[in-house]
Amino acid sequence: MTSARTHAESARDIPEATVARLPVYLRALVTLADSGTTTCSSEELAQAAGVNSAKLRKDLSYLGSYGTRGVGYDVDYLRYQIAREIGVTQDWPVVIVGIGNLGHALANYSGFRSRGFRVVALLDADPARQAEVVAGVDVRPFDDLEGIVAEHQVAIGVIATPALAAQDVADRMVASGITSILNFAPTVLAVPEGVDVRKVDLSIELQILAYHEQRKGALGEKEPVS
Repeated sequence: MTSARTHAESARDIPEATVARLPVYLRALVTLADSGTTTCSSEELAQAAGVNSAKLRKDLSYLGSYGTRGVGYDVDYLRYQIAREIGVTQDWPVVIVGIGNLGHALANYSGFRSRGFRVVALLDADPARQAEVVAGVDVRPFDDLEGIVAEHQVAIGVIATPALAAQDVADRMVASGITSILNFAPTVLAVPEGVDVRKVDLSIELQILAYHEQRKGALGEKEPVS
């Protein structure tokens, strides 16, 4: 096995499509490790991740050479290397703004902590929400954002507000020093260069599924019930 390239080299060289698949490989490796698997072939890992093995080998080649011919991948070692490449071997403080139904669900999501993220604050502009405690965290006024970001060195913010409020929230986040935003609001955010935004729109995902269901029907793959 050879060691990984430096972070600066990998950040410059890894294609965005590969970066998007690395968390999928990490999740597959965690599942394999939890089942007691210590080594796996590229075919086994590719199947667990839902990609073809050639694509997986190409993706992992950007990180370095971690496989051993005839043996495969050491699951724990590869898991650590991918986690290090992504940046989740450290603890990332996160703030969530907008504690409605979706904000509640996100605050209660146990996957944050197990994947390297710690929710340090829940914020909402509605005074009625500010009496709540969700997943052991007090809901605080949105005006506390700047102080919380400075206190915890927060770089990642999650927006779970209605669409009309999302841009104002994003502007405040950026001004406070947050440089990465996960946006669940159904709107496109305008942010300055150097700020990364990932958008999660559940309605769009459902519409894509509806399109494929419609196509199945048009192709006659879905037979009517007699």
